[in-house]
Amino acid sequence: MAVTKRTNGKKETITEDAIIANYMNQVLENHQEPTSVYLFCKENKIEETVFYSFFTTLDGIKETIWIKLFENAVTSLKNDESFATYSNRNKLLALYFTFFEVLTLNRSYVYFVLKENKQGLHNLKQLRKLRSRFKKFIKEEVQVALIEKQEKIDKIAKPVLSEAAWVQFLFILKFWLEDTSVGFEKTDIMIEKAVKATFDVLDTTPLESLFDLGKFVWKERFN
Repeated sequence: MAVTKRTNGKKETITEDAIIANYMNQVLENHQEPTSVYLFCKENKIEETVFYSFFTTLDGIKETIWIKLFENAVTSLKNDESFATYSNRNKLLALYFTFFEVLTLNRSYVYFVLKENKQGLHNLKQLRKLRSRFKKFIKEEVQVALIEKQEKIDKIAKPVLSEAAWVQFLFILKFWLEDTSVGFEKTDIMIEKAVKATFDVLDTTPLESLFDLGKFVWKERFN
């Protein structure tokens, strides 16, 4: 949906994407988040009634930004015809690598809203909608081919597996935020080790992979 308003005799189209772009730019330029809808609209010359036709709160913008970023990654994956033929392991790898490529393109914004504003765990509130969308993707795409291990999957509910994948994503996200390696190559290593450990658990051969992952995390974060 787009709303058209008249400014100095000219029609200007306001869209959801335009509001999001204005919000992200304002955060990066001012190095702080807008404190109210009124001030945000005044700064960006948007009528409040127009704003409320898309969002009810500023938090709604923040939540939608994460959904947009994730959908960009999903669209990229779905545009690759070979994605449907990937194994579960490779689907999860592809999801993480693609999503973190998208996040890297927007790292300045992501870094600020998750780390620099120093609101701690409160920052995770903006990921609520992303969590639901992420888990839905995992249930629909990554677990489809696990039928051959039905005797194992029957013992572990799909919601538990999708929640575990979400926790794993948050773990990798935190690592990425603190990663100072060139090209975030250590995050790539983390993704590979985390996914390998996950699927080795499903294969009931977890100890070596989990030990390898643990050594890597300890070396990078505590040495």
